[in-house]
Amino acid sequence: MLNERLYRRVFRWSDLPADSPRPGLVRRVYSTDQVMLVMNEVTPELELRPHSHEDFDQLVYIVEGEADYYVDGVPYRMGPGSLLLVPARAEHYIKPLSGTVLNLDIFVPPRADYLGLVSYPDGESKD
Repeated sequence: MLNERLYRRVFRWSDLPADSPRPGLVRRVYSTDQVMLVMNEVTPELELRPHSHEDFDQLVYIVEGEADYYVDGVPYRMGPGSLLLVPARAEHYIKPLSGTVLNLDIFVPPRADYLGLVSYPDGESKD
């Protein structure tokens, strides 16, 4: 059980492995058995890819920078401290306005397709 291995442990985002699936996006993943956090560094070079998730909501929190976050074609201007709930099945994507945007995504339950990205500095992984 992953939760028991993570109790009372402090991590820094910068200590977690980075994954860059395409230009303009670097992400780091932290997950317990119940919740997953994904810190995304997004730059204006990111190719916009509208998408949706069938079986889970996505909570979006902007840590740094400014972006328009589109949900079902409607843009929402977001800056530091902004929070937005993207419901399951809603088409969405982020468009940075200038510079790097730090965007924290929260998934409950954890995204099954991201579990392979979970690892910690001591070599522990989700599995």
